[in-house]
Amino acid sequence: MKILIAGLGSIGRRHFRNLVALGQTDLVLYRTHLATLSDDELTGYPVETSFELALKKHKPDAVVVSNPTSLHMDIAIPAAKAGCAVLLEKPIAENLAKVDELRQAATKSGSKILVGFQFRYHPSLNKARELITSGILGKVLSVHAHWGEYLPNWHPWEDYRQSYAARADLGGGVIVTLTHPLDYLRYLLGEVQSLWSFNGHISALALRDVEDVAEIGMRFACGAIGGVHVNYFQRPPVHRLEIIGSAGTLQWDNADGLLTHTHMPDGFGEIHAQPSAAEITKHPLPEGFDRNHLFTTQTKHFLDVAAGIAEPVCTLHDGIRALEMALAAKTSQAQGHPVSW
Repeated sequence: MKILIAGLGSIGRRHFRNLVALGQTDLVLYRTHLATLSDDELTGYPVETSFELALKKHKPDAVVVSNPTSLHMDIAIPAAKAGCAVLLEKPIAENLAKVDELRQAATKSGSKILVGFQFRYHPSLNKARELITSGILGKVLSVHAHWGEYLPNWHPWEDYRQSYAARADLGGGVIVTLTHPLDYLRYLLGEVQSLWSFNGHISALALRDVEDVAEIGMRFACGAIGGVHVNYFQRPPVHRLEIIGSAGTLQWDNADGLLTHTHMPDGFGEIHAQPSAAEITKHPLPEGFDRNHLFTTQTKHFLDVAAGIAEPVCTLHDGIRALEMALAAKTSQAQGHPVSW
């Protein structure tokens, strides 16, 4: 399978290494040569500086879109028009301006698009989804995800002030950069009906017209109410999730991947003469798991999608919804009211 990788920054290099580790050697690199990482590992692979020429010359079966967010559509649309399978990094774009064009191109050519929300492959988050679906948690009532990172420590090999995450012109800002919870909460609980947000730039970080914190409240179609907190200034970093149901609670910590299920056999809010004790079950990660397993599992799935033997588990529609929610959070802050669908 011939695969073209567009963008060789941090995430592009990870995709490159994982493809090579999975036995994919027919790789073409589309580059602007603006990446801040060493080129040593890329030696020997064909490089193109014109994406249009790369498509015509190499006719790839699949394209990995891992360049800056603001440039995603410039790659994804022609790749979809050419009928390539596309692994499209999140967020899919900086705005919705060209999303319909991408959707129409994929529909017309039959291009399959997988959006790169790798937490959909997390074993303990999938265990949480299984428990919620089984009904053992009862009615889901409330949910909250908290993700704080310290941006200057994120990519220590580069000046954070020049990174896409810190710059509006490259599609940055904490809401879209740490948009994963907006996707995995939909994945776990279903559609979001409305949201509100307070967000802005409140720390001393040197950012270019983007926010470094957001508090986003959400109402889900299932009736649950909850929210997401993201920030760029937390030390040490934290990424946790809590889901509260009528019959118990799920708590997840990305630091160790442990999912803790506290089950209340008698339910919640009911009066019992002798209430039953809580039953606590811990669901650890598989032995030997590391963070890159999320990406290798995603890459294996993408190869199956490109080969026509699997459908994307995170579709273009999912990517659009995550972007719509991120943009709605900014609209809510700007206009001072909730946004509904």
